[in-house]
Amino acid sequence: MDQLFAIKFFGALFAIMNPLTNLPIFLSLTSGLDPAGQRRVARQVVLNVAVLCLVVVLLGQQILDLFGIDINSFRTAGGIVLAGIGWNMLNGEHSTSHSGTSDERLQQAQVQNVAFYPMAFPILVGPGTMSALLVFLHQADSPRHYIGYALVVVAVVLLLAVALRYASNIGRHLSETLRVIMTRIMGMILLAIAVQMTVEGLSALFPGLAS
Repeated sequence: MDQLFAIKFFGALFAIMNPLTNLPIFLSLTSGLDPAGQRRVARQVVLNVAVLCLVVVLLGQQILDLFGIDINSFRTAGGIVLAGIGWNMLNGEHSTSHSGTSDERLQQAQVQNVAFYPMAFPILVGPGTMSALLVFLHQADSPRHYIGYALVVVAVVLLLAVALRYASNIGRHLSETLRVIMTRIMGMILLAIAVQMTVEGLSALFPGLAS
């Protein structure tokens, strides 16, 4: 397994899907349920997230090919999307691409079964997550990369499962200060990864920029 590749991919994926920073959203959307009900929704969320990630991995390239989108163009666009999410995290603001606009969040609060919409999609598996999954999949060019890629996806989904399974317990001990600090750190990491993705995409699209 290529450790550097795996660390970069884990940093990007965990920063976007960060279970701890998304816990308050999960708890607010399931506030009317008892602990058993929250655990049931948590299992559904994790299953939906795993299926969505698998669909992106298996069909993402075909979808790009269908629209004639070059991977480097998508990498550049994905880097810009991730940069926007990272910038919002760094400044303590919601990313509308994942959390939705104010009107969309009002509609989300009225949805009875939140396991798929809005928790799995678009909060956990939104444009940023899809971009990271596709870009790093395209960068994988050896069995070690593919092993690392699979292990990272499984690890992040498992961390998400644990966090949501014990959401009520963790939520009681997760102070606002700690959540803010984690959000800022993850935002900085994601922003750095996004800049690198954008630069690599632009360099491939415009080779003269690298000279």
